[in-house]
Amino acid sequence: MSAFPALAEAIGQIEIVLVGGLVATLVLSVGMFASQGLGYSRLSLPFLMGFFVTGRRSRAAIFGLLLYTLGGWIFAFLYAWFFAMLGRAGLLLGVGTGLLHGLFLLTMIMPLLPYFHPRVASPYAGPIAQRRLQPPGFLALNYGRMTPITTLLSHAFYGAILGWVLA
Repeated sequence: MSAFPALAEAIGQIEIVLVGGLVATLVLSVGMFASQGLGYSRLSLPFLMGFFVTGRRSRAAIFGLLLYTLGGWIFAFLYAWFFAMLGRAGLLLGVGTGLLHGLFLLTMIMPLLPYFHPRVASPYAGPIAQRRLQPPGFLALNYGRMTPITTLLSHAFYGAILGWVLA
C-alpha cells in the first residue's frame, strides 16, 4: 500500500490509535521508571524532554510527562501508518518495530542530544557557570550500563501493544 492511503487508514483508526498509544506509552513509562527505581538506569526521557522546555527541574518533570504523552501518541500514529503501509500488524511486528525505534533512539538521538538540547553538556565543552546534564553518550551508556537493555525492552513492549491492538 502506498503512503497516502495508508495514512488515511491510520487516521481512520483514530480511537484505537489514541487508546492504544496511551496504554503503550504508560507501559513504556512504567518500564523506564522501574529501571530507574531499581538502579538499572538513570535515563528519564520525560525529564529530558521537560528540561528542554524549562530550566526549572521541578517543572521539567510535569512538562516532560505531558510532552512524552503527546510524543507517544504521535509515534502511535507513525506505527499505525507503518503497519498500514505493510498491510499487516501483529505482536511480533510490533516488537520488531519497537526494537528498531529504541535502537534508533539509542544510536542516533541520544549521542546527538548535546548538540540540540540547551541544557545537556557537550562532551567537548569546557566548564560554564550554568549547571548542565551529563551527555548520554552512545547507547546512553553514561546513564547506566543497563540503560540500553531497559530502553530496548520498554520500546519492545510499546511496539508489542501497538502491534496487538492494531492487528
